[in-house]
Amino acid sequence: MFDTLSDRLAATFKSLRGKGRLTEADIDATAREIRIALLEADVALPVVRAFIKQVKERALGAAASQALNPAQQVVDIVNEELIAILGGETRRLRFAKNPPTVIMLAGLQGAGKTTLAGKLGRWLKSQGHAPLLVAADLQRPNAVNQLAVVAERAGVAVFAPEPGNGVGDPVQVAKDSIEHARIKQHDVVVVDTAGRLGIDQELMQQAADIRDAVNPDEILFVVDAMIGQDAVNTAQAFLEGVGFDGVVLSKLDGDARGGAALSVAQVTGRQIMFASNGEKLDDFDQFHPDRMASRILGMGDMLSLIEKAKDTFSQAEAEKMAEKLARGPKEFTLDDFLAQMEQVRKMGSISKLLGMLPGMGQIKDQINNLDDRDVDRVAAIIKSMTPGEREDPKIINGSRRARIARGSGVEVSAVNNLVERFFEARKMMSRMAQGGGMPGMPGIPGMGGGGAKRKPKAQVKKGKKRSGNPAKRAAEEKAAAERAATGGGAFGMPGAAQAPQDFELPDEFKKFMG
Repeated sequence: MFDTLSDRLAATFKSLRGKGRLTEADIDATAREIRIALLEADVALPVVRAFIKQVKERALGAAASQALNPAQQVVDIVNEELIAILGGETRRLRFAKNPPTVIMLAGLQGAGKTTLAGKLGRWLKSQGHAPLLVAADLQRPNAVNQLAVVAERAGVAVFAPEPGNGVGDPVQVAKDSIEHARIKQHDVVVVDTAGRLGIDQELMQQAADIRDAVNPDEILFVVDAMIGQDAVNTAQAFLEGVGFDGVVLSKLDGDARGGAALSVAQVTGRQIMFASNGEKLDDFDQFHPDRMASRILGMGDMLSLIEKAKDTFSQAEAEKMAEKLARGPKEFTLDDFLAQMEQVRKMGSISKLLGMLPGMGQIKDQINNLDDRDVDRVAAIIKSMTPGEREDPKIINGSRRARIARGSGVEVSAVNNLVERFFEARKMMSRMAQGGGMPGMPGIPGMGGGGAKRKPKAQVKKGKKRSGNPAKRAAEEKAAAERAATGGGAFGMPGAAQAPQDFELPDEFKKFMG
């Protein structure tokens, strides 16, 4: 959703590379480009004005750190201001002291409330709660049935005493659900309410009546992130008519410009609490302003990636795998390869996972073209092998490869590619486990050096001699420090010798890119 904005901001910051200091003209030009980028992203005009004012004042003032180069100064300021307009700190759910906690969902029809109720229920269950979904949308055709289906898929209970389709009293259903939750020992109640195609008095009154009947601990307003400025206007109308405590963004994976996400918290004064970024029930996360700002600026979101990995991978299995690799490459079999691949798939879409890595915005077109079905094809090939072939792939000769290809419905060349990639992956993983580092890459602290062999002492060139003149030596040291700080990345980050789009993968890695 934020691709266009990210590209514009990256181009703006890149233009600042190589500048020794920022002049007022540089700041004005940069602010102008950022303003255009935000307006093109459909961010509300008052928010853009406030944002640009803050950026300019901080860039011109003494708040800018003199230890950073100009590009870093601006990126640092923009990052902090983005976090501010996105809500600042992460806003978490408030749970009632005496269960059940009541969460009421409100919003327009088509915003995705019913699906989001299932996602929220599944997320609450993963957090150790026992949620109950309440079908209080009795007007939209099949809304009750849809919630029942979503609840079943999410593995949570549903309270739906009325058939809906215009039959039943939603206020009474919401009120009865609280007692039902106490009896069945559900500690969280999620009330799905009716929506309209637009704001009207009847909608507001019904939402207010349900609010008064259940006295919710949290009222969450569901916003369709793809409808731009109208989402902000609708949120403002709901805030004045009914009131709400937090915002949930749905359809954040769409191709809209993302202005609603960057405007709604600032305009309404209510923070974004959750974001839905896909069609699957697990495409749902808490909203972290600092992580979203990092994604917009192309810095990735390693914390979310690490959290997903922790939730997916078993610590015992990881330690067992590390021990196998440390004993030697032959210990790692195709069964292990398949198990690792399936664990990664549980974390979500491969393209989304890669998108969380820093610098991946530079190759987003390639990432978007990745097909998760390729992983399924690899799994089919491995499962078409015998246990002996998985244990020792070296025995897979021509006739065996033809049989495996027929069994998995692929060409023989696909089997050949898989076996070749497996051997390369096994070699690399074993080397990393034994502290050898990645081939062709710099050494990682705690994991040994890189793949390149060290030159003998006789071949190592001596460093440049320091000047005996103190003034000249000071000038040389200052120039060297500036070169080290400036680097070469689009954002001028230290140690970035070249921009991500110019980075050349080692040959060992190219084999895994197909």
